[in-house]
Amino acid sequence: MNSRPSDSHPASDTAPSPQARTHELITRYYAAFNNSDPAGMLELLSDDVQHDINQGGSELGREAFSAFLAHMETHYREEARDLTVLVSADGVRAAAEFVIHGEYLKTDTDLPSARGQKYALPVGAFFEVYGGQIARVSNYYNLQDWTRQVGG
Repeated sequence: MNSRPSDSHPASDTAPSPQARTHELITRYYAAFNNSDPAGMLELLSDDVQHDINQGGSELGREAFSAFLAHMETHYREEARDLTVLVSADGVRAAAEFVIHGEYLKTDTDLPSARGQKYALPVGAFFEVYGGQIARVSNYYNLQDWTRQVGG
């Protein structure tokens, strides 16, 4: 027999924690990614977002991130699967681990020739979140493994 009064709903009386809000934000980011929705991704970013590119430089701003997404869409078709999101208690930092399943559509600069090769690659991503927006995205994966998979 339940001894709690029927009108008591503590979970519904409290706002989501910063940790829960960030978890939901990062989950939405990858949902937009998987839906090929760059506008949906961009609306989750701060105006001055820092994007650390795997084995590349660091770019600043939503406009630069938009150009990066357009470049990626031209050369690759990708989906993040088996997503796990971890978030600090204060909601400021988050990490995501997933496997990117993709197809190499068009030859990218200084990379092997594209012939529609398929690949699956473990990826780690790190985030900083301020004011409910993603302020930093850093992605890491093994480029040598990707090159091997596409026959380079």
